[in-house]
Amino acid sequence: MKAKTLYLLLCIGFMSVVGAFGQSQLKNNTVTKKTIKMEKTHEIYFAGGCFWGTEHFMKQIKGVISTEVGYANATVEAPTYQQVCSGNTGAAEAVKVVFDPQEVELCLLINLFFKTIDPTTLNQQGNDVGTQYRTGIYYTDKSDLKLLKTVMGRLATDYTKPLVVEVLPLLSFYTAETYHQDYLQSNPKGYCHIDPALFKVAREANVKPVYSKLDDDVLRAHLSDQQYAVTQKNATEPAFENAYWDEYRKGIYVDVTNGEPLFLSTDKFQSDCGWPSFSKPINCYALEEKVDTTHGMQRLEIRSKTGDSHLGHLFTDGPADKGGLRYCINSASLRFIPIEKMEKAGYGNYIYLIK
Repeated sequence: MKAKTLYLLLCIGFMSVVGAFGQSQLKNNTVTKKTIKMEKTHEIYFAGGCFWGTEHFMKQIKGVISTEVGYANATVEAPTYQQVCSGNTGAAEAVKVVFDPQEVELCLLINLFFKTIDPTTLNQQGNDVGTQYRTGIYYTDKSDLKLLKTVMGRLATDYTKPLVVEVLPLLSFYTAETYHQDYLQSNPKGYCHIDPALFKVAREANVKPVYSKLDDDVLRAHLSDQQYAVTQKNATEPAFENAYWDEYRKGIYVDVTNGEPLFLSTDKFQSDCGWPSFSKPINCYALEEKVDTTHGMQRLEIRSKTGDSHLGHLFTDGPADKGGLRYCINSASLRFIPIEKMEKAGYGNYIYLIK
């Protein structure tokens, strides 16, 4: 029998004597709940194996307003837990996540979700095996699909095997029985397929300094002439004559103007172009892309979102096994912090991404 089911049988044996009233209460909990969309909130549904651990993980993230476990995309109306365990309902154990997009980006939620699963294993996570334990991301807003495809494409470059994570519209969601809700909060020693250390990662992942664009007089005082020209006047430094084009130590690259984290050494590659080249940024929401038609060319300019610094340009001639993108960035727009100094510099939360 599945590991979670065995554990559950020990913990909820008393449910068999709940009686008619209790059974009616459980039945009521399986009906589809209407989504009341409050202003400035958004929702997404994650299936990551046992929903106990996935829900507890998501609850730790700053900006997540509420969570609810249930059964997604079932072919049977209002299935019970026992029916879902049979594997005949088509349902996936999933977690509804309501969040404030002003506090936490969907991109970050997806990246964190991937840390809790093996996205290359079909119908199994941890000790749990069955179609109900498949991985998936289900959306209710069609505008999310483009972002989901982009983020998934970039994450796929981190794996040698193809991803088997479903990305589908949510067709149905039936709330799971009451005893499943906030299960690990009520039962701290309950079964969980997620490494407990990751809960700390979730709590810290979205707790970061607030970055902003600095006043021009401050920038002039603290930047070199070349750094100012590149970041504020869209200049380009000479190829092969800059600080980081051949820098390959482990560490993090931040916006030289305000310190916002932008790139990791693990995503840096040698491109022979003479400037630092990266396959992807730390977070997809840290950068902005703008059409650049200067010098008789049409290119995509890359700028830091909060610092509004010119960084470089984005090209599609990067390594195919890393997603095919090349973020060609001026060294003058970056500050490199080696891994051994990241903790002291205030970037300790990012060390686990490099290791």
